Amino acid sequence: MLIPFLIPFLIAMFLAINMGGSGTAPSFSAAYGANIIKRTLIPGLFGIAVFVGAIVGGKETAQTIGKGLLNPDLMTFMIVSIILFSVSISLLLANLFGIPQSTSQSTVLAVVAPALYFDSLNTDKLFFEILPTWFVMPVIAFVLAFLIGRFIYKPIRKRGYTISKKVNDNYYLKGLIVLMSLYVAFSIGTNNVANAVGPIATMAMNELNISASNMVHVMILATLIVAPSFGIGSSVFGYKVLHHTGKEIVLFGRIEAVIIAFISASLLLSASLIRGIPTSLVQLNVAAIIGVGVAKLGFKNIFRKTEVNKFFVMWLVAPVIAFGLSLLLIWLADGADLIKS
Repeated sequence: MLIPFLIPFLIAMFLAINMGGSGTAPSFSAAYGANIIKRTLIPGLFGIAVFVGAIVGGKETAQTIGKGLLNPDLMTFMIVSIILFSVSISLLLANLFGIPQSTSQSTVLAVVAPALYFDSLNTDKLFFEILPTWFVMPVIAFVLAFLIGRFIYKPIRKRGYTISKKVNDNYYLKGLIVLMSLYVAFSIGTNNVANAVGPIATMAMNELNISASNMVHVMILATLIVAPSFGIGSSVFGYKVLHHTGKEIVLFGRIEAVIIAFISASLLLSASLIRGIPTSLVQLNVAAIIGVGVAKLGFKNIFRKTEVNKFFVMWLVAPVIAFGLSLLLIWLADGADLIKS
């Protein structure tokens, strides 16, 4: 009993390590790109903020992943292990390429695979809540960042405030940028930790015959195990994705860093707390970055950058890999009679 119970937990920790690597960029790329914070400090700050966010506001999203798409009775050792393993591999590939990837989209599609296979997919949740959010939220992030960049930031920039040494070296502005980075990491905790915690918590309740009234306690315990691995992932994979996002897409000003962080974190937090929708902070963050970049440089210049094109390709490929691998492994496990009926 103990060994099969530990396997999905170990895979969940491996997944959290990969999510930590991917999530470091949208959290601290703005501060790192603006040269506010040393790279060595980022993993610790990131891990603490993610943990607090998961404990405070991660319940709704965890329930969506654990119970909202797939019949919770199917969340067994084998199926949960397959789901988490499939997501981990897709994110590992993205991290090796240094591309911050949507953990939520990969996780949702990895859960959708067994749901389709066993004909138990909650189509209303997927098609009327999750998918529309995925399309609408990045557009909102881009539009807000573009409008702020064009009509608020640009006039301020023309007056020379953004290049003023006195303004940029102000400790209040530096502190605000770091605070915004922590705010982004907190928002990740309310949303992305659920990608591992949701399936694990539902599986534990099924396998240990825990009543639904105790689900919150199970989720907190799972969070205590999974969330600290985000900081480890930040240490292992964080620098490459930080460099790509913070240094190579567009050069940040310090005021821009605050705009980008605030928009992306606020949108993710609203998705977590209002409907518990697993959403891509990476895409919200990059959409805000592009919005500010377009306001500064124009559409042609920002979209000519190769890193932006590479991001879009990986955003399409990684979730497809997670779905395909999950479906393949479910089919093989079912054929080998490894899945309990």
